[in-house]
Amino acid sequence: MPEVIFPLDSSKKFEDQEKVGHNRWHPEIPPVATVKPGDSFRVHCREWFDGAIVNDDSADDILNAPLKTVHKLSGPFRVEGAKPGDLLIVDILDVGPIPGEDSGPLAGQGWGYTGIFAKRNGGGFLTDQFPGAYKAIWDFRGQIATSRHVPGVSFAGLIHPGLMGTAPSAELLATWNRREQALIDTDPNRVPPLALPPEPEFAVLGSLPESEYARVAGEAARTAPPRENGGNQDIKNLSKGTRVFYPVFVDGANLSLGDLHFSQGDGEITFCGAIEMGGFIDLHVDLIKDGMSTYGVSENAIFLPGTVDPRFSEWIAFSGTSVTLDGEQRYLDSHLSYQRACLHAIDYLTKFGYSPEQAYLILGAAPIEGRLSGVVDIPNACATVYIPTSIFDFDVRPSASGPAQIDPGPGAPHSAG
Repeated sequence: MPEVIFPLDSSKKFEDQEKVGHNRWHPEIPPVATVKPGDSFRVHCREWFDGAIVNDDSADDILNAPLKTVHKLSGPFRVEGAKPGDLLIVDILDVGPIPGEDSGPLAGQGWGYTGIFAKRNGGGFLTDQFPGAYKAIWDFRGQIATSRHVPGVSFAGLIHPGLMGTAPSAELLATWNRREQALIDTDPNRVPPLALPPEPEFAVLGSLPESEYARVAGEAARTAPPRENGGNQDIKNLSKGTRVFYPVFVDGANLSLGDLHFSQGDGEITFCGAIEMGGFIDLHVDLIKDGMSTYGVSENAIFLPGTVDPRFSEWIAFSGTSVTLDGEQRYLDSHLSYQRACLHAIDYLTKFGYSPEQAYLILGAAPIEGRLSGVVDIPNACATVYIPTSIFDFDVRPSASGPAQIDPGPGAPHSAG
């Protein structure tokens, strides 16, 4: 096993650990450890809410989820010799739930969760159709996930970090804050908001000196979106065996990561759409000097996906076009067309006995594939969502005999608050 350079004690909160990570992006957050090109090492990760979401049959914790506290990231890790303009090579050697802890109060101790976030507290991809808070708990048995809240479904997890990236430079950070504030200003009272500005409250900034805390917390970017440094990309295929090439913007690169997922569908459409968990990840790092200019990677990571994906041979697919629910034509709106494809899949699954919320949770957590199938035939973009048929305990294909009727159980917990 590689050396653990960022340990986490499951009996302690994230901020009370021997080494403290962070939940904002800023170039001045001090590294917690230094590694060399060619090193392999292990990092422990806490799930993104640090235990605020619990294994029960209520969704009140999702309704009141403390979004200002996330993500609880491990790092930053300084890579010796890394300079702006280099490419940082990160190999994911292994990744999994909290090792040796098959039960306990933390996600990753034998279980994980998926949430539909309330529209007033984060929302999601289909928040106008699903404005309430719901939750599903998933139990892990080896590589297989099942849920008492979504019966009749089981699948192998494609475990991956939802968030990994390098630190921004001061100039890049200022660019993020400027352009995102300009977007917010176009509709400052929107629910959910168009973007998240810097928020000093609940900022965790590692070992930054107290004298610098107020200034840095007021500048530091929230970790919610993906950006030029990688960040919260939520790409399910960044799994074991993946090699990622990250742009370097500061001396040492300052790599950080977290937000581990046991499984996820393309798009993580419920916002907390993956099966969230804590765990470990083993990494190997190296450098390509001046790689950004050599390969034209001025921004955003490129990667070679891992080869451990669950293999499915049969799918049922749903399509959508860029026409709103009330019949308004939009021009090549691929975001809308993917929404419509997902809604068609949800409508279909309800015919077998699932509630719409259970169907939505399946699309967020299971290894569905989302595709842009047509983006040139004006005025309609076409997107498709592919669901592997073998994840269901019953035949989900259309037939002359009609849809099988499953027992949906008690359903997904809902908070009415």
